Amino acid sequence: MLDIAEELHRWVEQGRDFAVATVVAVGGSAPREPGAALAVDADGTAIGSVSGGCVEGAVYELCQQALQDGESVLERFGYSDEDAFAVGLTCGGVIDILVTPVRAGDPVRTVVAAALTAAARGETAAVARIVSGPAELVGRAMLIRPDGSHDGGFGAHPELDRTVAAEGGAFLDAGRTGTLEIGERGSRCGAPLTLLVESSVPPPRMIVFGAIDFASALVRIGKFLNYRVTVCDARPVFATRARFPQADEIVVEWPHEYLERTEVDTRTVLCVLTHDAKFDVPLLKLALRLPVAYVGAMGSRRTHLDRNERLREVGVSELELARLKSPIGLDLGARTPEETALSIAAEIVADRRGGSGVSLTGAHTPIHHDVPSQPPGRIGSVA
Repeated sequence: MLDIAEELHRWVEQGRDFAVATVVAVGGSAPREPGAALAVDADGTAIGSVSGGCVEGAVYELCQQALQDGESVLERFGYSDEDAFAVGLTCGGVIDILVTPVRAGDPVRTVVAAALTAAARGETAAVARIVSGPAELVGRAMLIRPDGSHDGGFGAHPELDRTVAAEGGAFLDAGRTGTLEIGERGSRCGAPLTLLVESSVPPPRMIVFGAIDFASALVRIGKFLNYRVTVCDARPVFATRARFPQADEIVVEWPHEYLERTEVDTRTVLCVLTHDAKFDVPLLKLALRLPVAYVGAMGSRRTHLDRNERLREVGVSELELARLKSPIGLDLGARTPEETALSIAAEIVADRRGGSGVSLTGAHTPIHHDVPSQPPGRIGSVA
């Protein structure tokens, strides 16, 4: 639901009634991840998507029905060998979808509106909704903030609200969306519960070092992939708004000095395109010791070998060097700045999603790699 927060926030501001269908869980080769959503308003306008198109029609009808009767419903779609023409996923996957009406006067509207507002503003927040359990609780929602406070609740027992706020906060801390299972004892309502926790966090950062033509192309594709992009170069004549109009931030500073003072996290990607040892070595020495998602450096194979020797000389370990993607990008035969930017972006996506980077033609690996739905170190169930 939060993936279409900007549009839904406008609907709320306009006072529209709507129903939202959200992917809760997926299996096999399903095309969308948990949290993907399709919404339909009272006039029949639809936004978003929950599949590659194969079940959208049926989900649209479920949304219209939810608007009429005010009931939330959990529906499963999958391929049926017995009836290959039944509504389902022809790719062979399975998806569970929660359809929730959001109408004036519905108890869930206030919480959903607050969650959509936070997500549309780029604020950190999570919304937890009950997807299975007692019928009177299905669809109810809670907004969870980073400080542990929450709005809304489930009306069953204060202890349930506290449990969901705490466990949902773990999802929020990790920036993850997934399901949370609460057993009968923990639910305090006489039955086990399943909740969908959707996290909204600010876009991850992409920091591009080196204000060259390749960087300009990488900025454009980085924005397309929903990164907040910073360009950093020590040369003011090159690091200009005119050259990088789509960058969120342009910094004129020695790259390693900027990296020392700026904030990065485990989702940040660092792309070193400076291609100059006086910039590369101090920058990479620092970058390879930071808890970031990706560090890549441009250069020929000869440059790569020379740079690695220089890094060893300044104390970079073999374990740290193993983190470096160099030469940067996948082997696409790229020549132009745009093609090179595409190869870099492809490597970043493959690294993030666990892809092999090889052609799918003739491959026997899954097309969609499974991503853990629970934060590392936490279990997705509570007794």
